[in-house]
Order: sequence, then C-alpha cells, then structure tokens
Amino acid sequence: QVQLVESGGGLVQPGGSLRLSCAASGRTLSINVMGWYRQAPGKQRELVATITSGLSTNYAESVKGRFTISRDNAKNMVYLQMNSLKPEDTAVYYCNAQRHYDRLNYWGQGTQVTVSS
Repeated sequence: QVQLVESGGGLVQPGGSLRLSCAASGRTLSINVMGWYRQAPGKQRELVATITSGLSTNYAESVKGRFTISRDNAKNMVYLQMNSLKPEDTAVYYCNAQRHYDRLNYWGQGTQVTVSS
C-alpha cells in the first residue's frame, strides 16, 4: 500500500513559477518510477514528467526546458518545479508512483494549477 499527497498548486500569472510537492508513504521501498501527470478540463490525463529511483528523468515535449522533476529518496518526496508557466499548463496535477515488480500504479488526489492573468 502506497499513499501519495500533492501540494503546492495555486493561481499564478503567465510567466510565473510554481513548485509542486508529492509526499509518499506506506510501502515506498517497492516504488521505482514516480511522476507527474495532468488533466485539463475536457481533456485526457497526460504525462508531464517521470523520474526513476536512480534519478533518470523523462519529460513531455510541451514542458521540456520549463519544468524540472526531482526526487529525494531519503524523504520519500518528489517535486515538480514549473517555470515560464503558460495558460495551457492549467490543469489538475497528479502525482504517480509505479510499483517496480508488477508496475501497479498509485495516484494522489491532485492539486489545481491555474495560470491566468
């Protein structure tokens, strides 16, 4: 059992920055890949970024150069630094964790990010 709790969302102006945090608890030793996904109104959930326990990263093309995913394995935390935010980044952002041996996915409750002037 793994629980994920996101925080750090809010309202920001275009060009601004936000830092999202995800705290993992439970059987965290079973987790390899963690990541962030987002879902905008009327759209499907999409991958934003992933990071492995070895700190290898992967990003959606739309956020490359603007977002940075990081991870603190000792603290069981994963972060998403979002810079140069655009209105199209507006979405609910979800933390994700994947169990290593069978790829079972866990999800957080989501945190709202709104980019608007």
